[in-house]
Formats: sequence, C-alpha cells, structure tokens
Amino acid sequence: MALNPVDLFDVRSLLTEEERSVQDTVARFTDERVLPIIGDAFDEGRFPRELVGEIAEMGLLGSSLPEEYGCAGLNSVSYGLICQELERGDSGIRSFVSVQSSLCMYPIFAYGTEEQKQRWLPDMAAGKVIGCFGLTEAHGGSDPATMKTHARRDGDDWVLNGSKMWITNGNLADIAIVWAQTDDGIQGFVVEKGMAGFAAQEVKHKMSLRASVTSALFFDNVRVPEANRLPNVKGLKGPLGCLTQARYGITWGPIGAAVACLTEVLDYTKERILFGRPVAATQSAQIKMADMARRITNAQLLSLQLGRLKDAGTMKPQQVSLAKWNNCRMAIDIARECRDLLGGAGITTEHAAIRHALNMESVITYEGTETVHQLVIGRELTGINAF
Repeated sequence: MALNPVDLFDVRSLLTEEERSVQDTVARFTDERVLPIIGDAFDEGRFPRELVGEIAEMGLLGSSLPEEYGCAGLNSVSYGLICQELERGDSGIRSFVSVQSSLCMYPIFAYGTEEQKQRWLPDMAAGKVIGCFGLTEAHGGSDPATMKTHARRDGDDWVLNGSKMWITNGNLADIAIVWAQTDDGIQGFVVEKGMAGFAAQEVKHKMSLRASVTSALFFDNVRVPEANRLPNVKGLKGPLGCLTQARYGITWGPIGAAVACLTEVLDYTKERILFGRPVAATQSAQIKMADMARRITNAQLLSLQLGRLKDAGTMKPQQVSLAKWNNCRMAIDIARECRDLLGGAGITTEHAAIRHALNMESVITYEGTETVHQLVIGRELTGINAF
C-alpha cells in the first residue's frame, strides 16, 4: 500500500480523533472556500474579508481559549493543525487567524481583567470585533526594547503617543493591543478604533502577504481610559509571551505551505513531458522531491512534539524558536525549488509555489527573524548572549 506522499511517517495516526476532525474540517474549508479565490486575491492585493464569518463560525478564532468566552476550547495540537491547513491555502489567511487568536485574544485572556475578557473575547471569537497587535516599530524590528511609543498617566486616562509598523490587520481592526513605555515599564493597552488621535495607514506595494492587510499605526495624544489597560503584566514579558503563542502556530503553518507546493509539483511533473518522458521520471526531479518530503516529515514531527509539550505545560520558548527556524527555512526552500520545477509556468499565481515563496519571505522574517531564532538557540547551547 502506497504511503501518503505528504505524510510519509503517518503522523496523522498519532493524532486523536478530535484532532483529525479539526484538521479535516479546516482542510475542506481551505479546499472549497480559500483555494478558488486566493490567487485572484493575491493578484489584487486584497484580503478576502468575506471569509471571516465562516472562519468564526468554525470556531477558529481563539480556538484554544475557554468555551466560557465563546471559544472552542481546543488543545494546542488542534490549533497547530488549524494553522497548517489555513496556510496550505495562504499565509495571509493563517496570519489573520494567528493575530486575532494569539496576539489579540490571548493577551486579553492572559493579562486582562474579567471585565475586559467578557467585554471583548466573545465578540472577537464571533468575528464581530477584529484586533491587531501593536509592538513592532519602524526603527526597532528585532529589538522591541527600543520602542519609542509611550504612555503617561493623566487622571483616569493614559495619553498615548508614538507609532507602530508592519501591523497585520491594522486597517481592519476594531481594537489594537498596543505596547508602550510608561514610567512603570512597558504596558499593554486596548486602543479602540475611533479614539481621537488614533489612525491606521495601509502599507501598499507589497510583494509578499498580498492577501493580508499590513498597516502603520499612529497615536497622537490618544486618550485611553484606565479600564483599557491590561493590568496583569509589565515589561517585555507581556508582548513576548504573546509572540511565543503566535510563533507556536507559525511552526505549523509553513508545513501547510510546503505541502501545497509539493502536492502541486508532484502532479505537474508527472504530466509535463520533456525529451520524451515525464519530468517526474528524471533523477534530478525525484531527488529534489524526495528531499522535500524528508524535510516536511521532519517539520511535521517537530511541530507535533512541540504541541504535545505545549499541551503538557512544559514547552519552552527556545523550543518554539528552533521549530520556527527549522520549519520556515524548510518551507521557503521547498517553495523556491517547486517554482523551479514548474518552469516558466511557476512564476504565475495560477500555480501556488511563487505565491507561497513570496509569502514565506514575510513569515521567515516576522515574529523573530531566522537569525534571531538561531541566536536564541546559540545562547541556550553556550550560555552566552550574542545579540
């Protein structure tokens, strides 16, 4: 009996019945609703907002948070599989869900008051309120401690000034989770759309994540009530804790992108005839595709074990760094190699490889560049900080 070419080690057999059901449900959504429109959306530079309602109805927003807040209460492996299947469609769709779930709903759940949880989480789970995460600044990048955005207390309010850059969902968002320097360290604030002095400007001319909204955020004496401050965390621990949650999902997402590329190229190379035989019959093509399958298998096993560690409560940020580094590198290399095997046809969005290759340029960069994650592991190995 032939092995599954994109699951050579039968990783699916290691999943629970519920985890397989989650994967199958999201896979059908990707096949039926995402793939038919995503090439055009990428060409047009348009986020397919019409899918948000369906994504919410399936329970994919804040899927790991408790049911009492309108969420699905799924385990971490199920969330990973959601990310994998969504990114098999497009990184922009997975990014939307990652930001809403891990970077916006999670900090409200982890660092907010019960009142804040009840106020925002149910509507966010239902897709009625969209969030964005304001940490990165234009000059800071990989060094968030240099942030210049600041907030000062003024009576019952905080006055917020500064700007953020490369913010996914920025122009879609009803609320922004914004991190700012204060006299008492870095703190998080829920900034609401329509607050005077708060503006979002969409970033144009992107060649990556074109089916995703990316924005700059600006704060000009924005008055934020004390009730909108996240009180249960201070310092970089807050935003970095959110990033660990999101990076975990990102370790799974690129597996989906790589699977999409390999699946496509397997079919294409069997059908395309060059020099009297299918491209798939050549040693060079087979070696390339075999190596892709090897690397996908490694990534699948890495993320599954990471998910089991997360569900057991023993996952470490360094382990997330290793998996994001490995799996993003795996996916970007496979997407580029698949583009090559598709020949000239590979440069069009009628095929998936070039779109995934371009998207992965962002995924390998955001939420910790490859170099940053390599240095995290280097520090863990040597005990010496080389940042």
